[in-house]
Parts: sequence; structure tokens; C-alpha cells
Amino acid sequence: MNDELERFYPEETLVEKVQSGVFGWLGYVTHHSKAWKQEYEQYCRLRELPMNDGTAERFLQMKQEELEEAIANGDA
Repeated sequence: MNDELERFYPEETLVEKVQSGVFGWLGYVTHHSKAWKQEYEQYCRLRELPMNDGTAERFLQMKQEELEEAIANGDA
């Protein structure tokens, strides 16, 4: 996909698209932000994992844990 044509959505829109079945977790991650998309691609590449809904869900769990840790440390 051409970078100029990539679409990223606000969190609310992504949640709606997942809940309605338009996106799975892979769509959620790859349409969240360019930074998340690149980080997810690297996450899969370094672990030799496929890019699919299962690994996208694990990536989201990792991001949630990072956020919780940052909040606990007063960094967020």
C-alpha cells in the first residue's frame, strides 16, 4: 500500500470497526498510527511471527502492559 494512501483512524473509530467486524486486530494495529504499524512489523520480524490477528492481539497486550507500567512509574 502506498504511504500516501494509508489511512489511520482515531481510537474510537478503530474500536467501532473492530466491534462491527470491519477490522480484526490486525486492522486495528495497522490503522492506529504509522508508528504503531512500523513497531508491529518490527515486533513480528524480530520474533519471526506472521502478521495476523493473533500476533496483533499479543502486540496490543504488550502495548497495554507498557502503558500500565508507565502510569505506575508516573511516566504517563
